[in-house]
Amino acid sequence: MIATIGLVFFSCQNSKEKEIQAAKQATLDSMKVVAEKQRVIDSMQTEMDKQEALNEKKEVTVINQTTTTAEPKRKKWSNTAKGAVIGAGVGAVTGAIISKKKGEGAIIGGVAGAGVGAGTGAIIDDSKK
Repeated sequence: MIATIGLVFFSCQNSKEKEIQAAKQATLDSMKVVAEKQRVIDSMQTEMDKQEALNEKKEVTVINQTTTTAEPKRKKWSNTAKGAVIGAGVGAVTGAIISKKKGEGAIIGGVAGAGVGAGTGAIIDDSKK
């Protein structure tokens, strides 16, 4: 009877040890599968990064080609703006020469000259249209 109990006890321990070994092996196998999946994902990501880098280089080349050929067109001054600037300059100089108070005369002459010059330029713009 003691031998039977010992045999049952020994076989129970042996089966538990086998279960533990099986569980360890299953864990190792699942870890290997996960590692393999991650390796595949990493290699795919590397290839995608390489492809994106090539696409970016192509895009930069295209952007540089279009940028160098297309220069922005500068907008010309209207006759109204030109007249205002010229009138302000002439009026300021004239006002400073004529007036006893040079600074005050330059300011008043500049404002008056800008108004007259802008008006003259606007008339020229209208006549060109």
